[in-house]
Amino acid sequence: MRGLFEEHLNVVAKVLDLRLQRQNVVMANIANISTPNYKARSLAFEDELQDAMNQDGKGQMARTDPRHLPTTFDVDGFQGKGATEFKPRMIYGNDSVDLDKEMSTMAKNTLMYNALSDIEAKDFAGLQTVIQEGGK
Repeated sequence: MRGLFEEHLNVVAKVLDLRLQRQNVVMANIANISTPNYKARSLAFEDELQDAMNQDGKGQMARTDPRHLPTTFDVDGFQGKGATEFKPRMIYGNDSVDLDKEMSTMAKNTLMYNALSDIEAKDFAGLQTVIQEGGK
């Protein structure tokens, strides 16, 4: 039973960790909004995650032959990629943090984190039901 869910849970845990890291980066950007010459940072990992999982970006496994099995995903070797952007604000011109952009990034990231954690909670609730019903 251990091998049935272990890989799936490792991937979900890694994605949740990366979303938490992104939230921290966005909060740091917002905290430094009035810091002169501060350069906004971002954490991008979605494209690299799809590449690491051999997906074509549409949620489908990319294989050269239908008889091939997909490769396994190594959670330990995967990291998000930090990026630094410098785009001066047009309103004040003294910093590079766009509050509207950061707030929308934070809202989207929060929604994605909550959705993934809700899906996992339902998976565990379903598993618990199967275990409880199987004992009768």
